[in-house]
Amino acid sequence: MAHPTQGARRALRRAALAPLLALLAVVGLASAPAHAAVWYSSDRWGTWNSGGYTLYNNIWGSGAGPQTIWADSATDWGVWADHPGTGGIKSYPNAKKVVNKKIGAISTLTSHYNVSVPAAGAYNTAYDIWDSGYDHEIMLWVNHHGPVGPLGTAQGRVSLGGHTWDVYRGDNGANAVYSFLRTGDSTSGTVDLKAVLGWLKNTKGWIGDVTVGDVQFGYEITSSPGGLDFVTHDFGVRSS
Repeated sequence: MAHPTQGARRALRRAALAPLLALLAVVGLASAPAHAAVWYSSDRWGTWNSGGYTLYNNIWGSGAGPQTIWADSATDWGVWADHPGTGGIKSYPNAKKVVNKKIGAISTLTSHYNVSVPAAGAYNTAYDIWDSGYDHEIMLWVNHHGPVGPLGTAQGRVSLGGHTWDVYRGDNGANAVYSFLRTGDSTSGTVDLKAVLGWLKNTKGWIGDVTVGDVQFGYEITSSPGGLDFVTHDFGVRSS
């Protein structure tokens, strides 16, 4: 007999937990994961380390509702979130890989993603890349929905790292922020992150030969009323 696919197994586990999810919704508790995950947490700062990655629930904004992060592995994970339909970012659940190399010492730095995101709410699916001193923040939005927008002023359009982006430059009072918004929404692909960093350093001169610290990927959620699912089917960072 053929073995069920990963998607089929996930559907079976979701069906098995449907009565529990319905009960939780009635009593107003945070959602359980949609299946029997290896790890899950509804804690505001819930974290899990596996395979060189760190998963982080990261409910950091004010006025947030319940949110549960789950993982089958560090690169196969998701989030259920029920944040009210108000403005302001409520959370950034993400997976993180630490690079710890100067830009000039990096031979390759690429990442791939494959996600499912809702057709409701307000959010972006984004990489958040930091230098080790947390002075520079580079965000790459691969898709977004609802009334959300980047910090800073428009700097033009560039084709870079395998995608075409609208670029914004700003400052949040604590660090510089460079936002790259993909010109068309994408739910899967590969990004040459070194090309983006090289453009910022060599072409624009906005950053120096900084040490690349965290490479994060996740969902910056502003609102998800009623409870919405964000699923990372596959994700990974490769560097040398």
